[in-house]
Amino acid sequence: MKNTISHRVADFLKNFPPFNVLGQSDLETLAEEITIVYKEKDSVIFAENDEPHTYFYVVNKGAVALKKGSDKSVMDMCDEGDIFGLRPLMAQENYKMTAKAHEESILYAIPINIFKPYAQKNIAVGNFLIESFASNTRNPYSKSHRGKLYDEVPEINPVAPNTHVLDLQSVQYSKKLVTCTATTSAKTIAKRMTEKKVGAMLVVSDKMPIGIITDKDLRNNIVTGKYPITTKAKEIMVSPVITYNKHLTITQAQMAMMKSNISHLCITKDGTPNSKAIGILSKHDVMVALGNNPAVLIKAINRAKKIKSIKQIRKSITHLLQDYLDQNIPIKLTTKIISELNDACVKQIIKLSLEEMPTKPPVKFAWLALGSQGRSEQLLQTDQDNAMVFENVPEEKLIETTDFFLKLSKLINKGLFEIGYDYCPAEMMASNPNWCLSLDEWKKTISHWIINPGTDEVLLSSIFFDYNITYGDVNLVNELSEHIFETTKKYPIFYLHLASGALQNPSPTGFFRQVLVEEDGEHKDTFDLKRRALMPLTDAARVLILSHSVKSINSTAERFEKLAELEPNNEEIFMACSYATRALLKFRTKQGLLHNDSGRYIAIDKLTKEERIKLKRTFKTIKEIQELVSVRFKVSNLLR
Repeated sequence: MKNTISHRVADFLKNFPPFNVLGQSDLETLAEEITIVYKEKDSVIFAENDEPHTYFYVVNKGAVALKKGSDKSVMDMCDEGDIFGLRPLMAQENYKMTAKAHEESILYAIPINIFKPYAQKNIAVGNFLIESFASNTRNPYSKSHRGKLYDEVPEINPVAPNTHVLDLQSVQYSKKLVTCTATTSAKTIAKRMTEKKVGAMLVVSDKMPIGIITDKDLRNNIVTGKYPITTKAKEIMVSPVITYNKHLTITQAQMAMMKSNISHLCITKDGTPNSKAIGILSKHDVMVALGNNPAVLIKAINRAKKIKSIKQIRKSITHLLQDYLDQNIPIKLTTKIISELNDACVKQIIKLSLEEMPTKPPVKFAWLALGSQGRSEQLLQTDQDNAMVFENVPEEKLIETTDFFLKLSKLINKGLFEIGYDYCPAEMMASNPNWCLSLDEWKKTISHWIINPGTDEVLLSSIFFDYNITYGDVNLVNELSEHIFETTKKYPIFYLHLASGALQNPSPTGFFRQVLVEEDGEHKDTFDLKRRALMPLTDAARVLILSHSVKSINSTAERFEKLAELEPNNEEIFMACSYATRALLKFRTKQGLLHNDSGRYIAIDKLTKEERIKLKRTFKTIKEIQELVSVRFKVSNLLR
């Protein structure tokens, strides 16, 4: 009869060196001699200077810290498949370090006298041990640990897709020239520059550039009274104009502007002043091309006249995000800056969409970002979640008014899609009539969710209650928020259902904190970081902060920080949740940029050991906050 336990042990060992070079029969024979050891967290497996045991260890589940010296500095962290305690046995010396269970762990204790013959007769096993000792590491095949026992694994520096040597790229210039003739008055020039929102006007003759007038020239010559406002262009223009052809690079443009101390270059057909002017390039355009300054990007977004321009700027925002992560800028600051830039993109798309509408909005309205964007946690471009609320109108005007805002919302959703935000598969977007309502209609809908908290209603509340106004009338949104708080106070049973919904996400770990992966489907064998790790924290923060009636804090990490203030006795767990949220958000963003996707599904076996440990550290916090939510809102009563 087959020994099931030893068979499972053999199946596990065959995935890790040096056991992976042994034959199946050898593995099963070895496995029959192995003792399975369970260790609680913080229990000592052996201490520094102890005499060696008669066996060494392989970590099956959990993690073991190897510590050295009086200060017990961590020298190495062993997790699944790692060997420890072997070297003293081979060298016949006492242990040089203390091995302590970093978390609840299961170990395989392998007798050295049983293992030695395999090492002696199998060259590959022998080489592994020799190299292991020579490189002073447990696993010489692990590049990240070769030559050192334990250190921080260097941060991953993913290269953004399609990265080019930026300063050698051709610069993007404005092809919409605003021009005048040599006899145009300064007053007319100033008026047209204001209308066109440009900082310079080209003076042309037969479409060829003969001069240029900038804001600075108008200030210095007209505003100071040096010349009257009726002065002709030829009197105040700067001439000759510095010209280049359209293949000008960013570096060339920078050098040319610095050399001549000017802020604008003229692009002509053949690069000389004697050919047709085809564009103009400003210092601002160059800075935008470099794309490394949030203030410049904000200005560029606000100046964008076309959605495709915003799409280009979005690429610069992604590069900026990558730079921040590479430089290890605190994720709290990174999140705020990137969220501001994303919001600016959405606002500009709303403005452009309004310009496309045949008439102005009939009443006040507000555009609401929902979900991760509402929480200012959307660093990567994922799908859209948004809603529209508009001012109440008489019943006879409701259909007509709704129709206007649905058309506007459709334009906005399309614009967001064009800059990279996918349509929501569940159509939770303002272009859906269910998500484009008057204030009273929203109040009625939300009241229904709160008073009748079924599964769907709790899910919809979870998405909607993280809303944040992106554009429009803030009073409408404030009134909506007041309604939510008043209604939840009247129906506190809603908290119980919301808390129950917060506990429905699948656990990130099984026994002994084994990371649970998807068992089937498109993402089989990957870890769902969003559902199993981020959502439990987000859901817990939402129900807890709502129960305190705290307004205007949408970020999950900031909600936990506020909760730590409100409940000093739970400060430790709430601050741990805040840290875990930011750590997971950073982890997801880095994975998303690395693989050019949403970063939601993680291939655990592709992570470095340090990344696996960092990820698992957050799981304990998730479990603790879920227990707090369960006890506080008495969720077990709902399950009876």
